[in-house]
Amino acid sequence: MQVGRHYHSSLVERVRASGSVLVAGDTVVRLAKQFGFCYGVERAIDLAYAARKVFPDSRLFLIGEIIHNPEVNAQIAALGIRNLLDDSGRPHVEDLGPDDVVIVPAFGATVPLVEEIRRHGCRIVDTTCGDVMSVWKRVRQNALEQVTSIIHGKASHEETRATASRALGSGNGHYLVVLDLRETGLVRDFLLGRFGRSEFLEAFRGRFSEGFDPDLHLVRIGVANQTTMLREETESVQRMLREAVIARDGNDANFRLFDTICGATQERQDALKELLHGSLDLLLVVGGYNSSNTTHLAEIGEQKVPTWFVRNQECLVSSGEIRHYDLHLREEVTTRRPWLVPAGIPATIGITAGASCPNNLIEEVMLRVLTLRGEVLPDLSGVV
Repeated sequence: MQVGRHYHSSLVERVRASGSVLVAGDTVVRLAKQFGFCYGVERAIDLAYAARKVFPDSRLFLIGEIIHNPEVNAQIAALGIRNLLDDSGRPHVEDLGPDDVVIVPAFGATVPLVEEIRRHGCRIVDTTCGDVMSVWKRVRQNALEQVTSIIHGKASHEETRATASRALGSGNGHYLVVLDLRETGLVRDFLLGRFGRSEFLEAFRGRFSEGFDPDLHLVRIGVANQTTMLREETESVQRMLREAVIARDGNDANFRLFDTICGATQERQDALKELLHGSLDLLLVVGGYNSSNTTHLAEIGEQKVPTWFVRNQECLVSSGEIRHYDLHLREEVTTRRPWLVPAGIPATIGITAGASCPNNLIEEVMLRVLTLRGEVLPDLSGVV
């Protein structure tokens, strides 16, 4: 497998075999029990590499990014696989033809775009994650039963856009996207007659289906979600809306829900919570800044311990300077103050990563931490 060759880390595997703990002098590094590439990500990357091998003389295009990790995407681009989207996100399909190959990323793609690509006669390599397709099945069923899908997710995210296009069904379905509990509260208030129609439509402008009428299309609702959202938040969204329907109707006959959180996402969130039960001086979360599941790991971490969301080891400039993603400013910032426990003082450092982060990047971050702490990597050759 190409994933194994390019992104494997023997150090990470040995640390995992040692109980996910690495001790080097005064430094203890604790890895979350679950982190990094999931099956869906590995499959998507392998299919992209395979497409290049199977179609060596064809033009290969990718709809956006294969996953949300800049290092991985750069290596995919190095294979000569071009991005079908321009900088504004608009697809360029005008000159596609039957000899071209288009790769659909792990997040999926919208129905109209895939149909347009098919009309050009292109061969399609579909790497869409199975968990994402499970959500699509649910929202299509909602449309068939004239149930509006309330999608808990980020409206601009590729996966949410793809799911929303399936929620239309054969054209008679509708959807509404809610980002968080505050927005869910607005839907609840509308259902209970506390929020006006015009105000509602303005609050959710651009995040509902064409022809959506809250008076008509919020009578029967079903909750779906972007698979990488926080489970606790999605469950709260479900609970709030179900309780509102019961309060309005006297029962929940007009409410549907399905558990559509990605299993790998949940495993990584649970493993981080277990890691945080221990005593940590700080947490490093490694991954792409536009990765939803990685962002949620950082959100969980910062509630318990000083947390630094970094893209790779290059962000660890020194023990007194670190480049990291600020969840609140939503941009990379540079912090110039001691962030790492000084060398010579015992420290326990936790590390986790999102489902789109390869193990070789975790290894590089671990080694960088040891270097900044003045430690020497212990001999792990006997660990298998």
